[in-house]
Amino acid sequence: MKPLHSILSRIARATPHVIAPRDRTAPGVDIAATIDQALTTAGLLPRRRDDAIIKSGVSSLPARATADTGATPLNARKTPPSRPGSRKASTSKDKVPAGTSVDRSYTNAAGTRAYKLYIPVDLDPAAPAPLLMMLHGCTQDPDDFATGTRMNSLADENGVLVAYPAQTARANGSNCWNWFRSQDQARGAGEPSILAGIVADIAEDHRIDETRVYVAGLSAGAAMAVILGRTYSDVFAGVGVHSGLPFGAATDMPGAFAAMQGRATTRSAAADASSSATRRANRIVPTIVFHGDADRTVNSGNGRAIVDDILESPQAPAQLTVDSTEATAGGRAYTRQTYADDSGTPIVELWELHGAGHAWSGGNPAGSFADAGGPDASAEMLRFFLQHSNADGA
Repeated sequence: MKPLHSILSRIARATPHVIAPRDRTAPGVDIAATIDQALTTAGLLPRRRDDAIIKSGVSSLPARATADTGATPLNARKTPPSRPGSRKASTSKDKVPAGTSVDRSYTNAAGTRAYKLYIPVDLDPAAPAPLLMMLHGCTQDPDDFATGTRMNSLADENGVLVAYPAQTARANGSNCWNWFRSQDQARGAGEPSILAGIVADIAEDHRIDETRVYVAGLSAGAAMAVILGRTYSDVFAGVGVHSGLPFGAATDMPGAFAAMQGRATTRSAAADASSSATRRANRIVPTIVFHGDADRTVNSGNGRAIVDDILESPQAPAQLTVDSTEATAGGRAYTRQTYADDSGTPIVELWELHGAGHAWSGGNPAGSFADAGGPDASAEMLRFFLQHSNADGA
């Protein structure tokens, strides 16, 4: 596997590129808007209030990727980070106090996304730190997602940098990551290239442990996290999925409806080709999945499908030990299935949350789509992630 630092250095050498405003008459924009409207009307997009949800009042990468896909090389431009609470640009040399969120943005030929970077307290600037990317769900934003997951508090305890990319209303009217569009499911293109590029952007100014970069998300963000694990397995050492969908579950509007409702669909030839090519080229990424069996937004069968997709991969270990545990945490019963390799290290975990809806388990009620009941998904994800690295390809 090519070291991540060599991938990051290619991004750093990329030529600046100015992005023209998106044409709202473009077919892709119309399709996204139509899907947003249709899903909202059908009640399939997350709402701000639901029986199992507590409403909040809180408010690319590599040039190597273009070689893999045959796409035109992406040119990248870094936007300097902003001081907290200010839109004024600062230089990358500015020191940021620990326990602070910094506003930044990243641009490549696929577009621009702002993101917040949380610097944990007591971070040793001389020591490489793990990096976790957190992808919010529909109608959420980075602040809301950080509040609902309590991930920053856990980052303080574990010395982990946390990046919260923000979807734009221009890209999706409901702020959903576009997991259902084929142009956003490939390496070296679309939103995956922007999100992978954010890792490179952070690495320019912070000492990250390039072997311990992880991604997690909720709902649409979880579906995009799965895509990143499939398309950038050389960048991400672990994937966390809460109430998400498997890779290639949809490539168009009918497919999005069917996948979210749990109806069996046949993936497009393009999705299957992308899946097969990626599996041949890369390893599987250790993945932990949470899904409520009373989820009315994304059918819980999708959680099982994510796990089955990984286990059926030619790259999966030949021998896996399966352990199933039934327990209760936070007043909610759950079943956890763990698939471990011959060293006893868990490669895949599936947490089925009994009676839980479309909300982050063990979350903070001050954030949207956060269920205070159930096991602490944030803590369990970090526990799982920190067992894995890309150091030895494990």
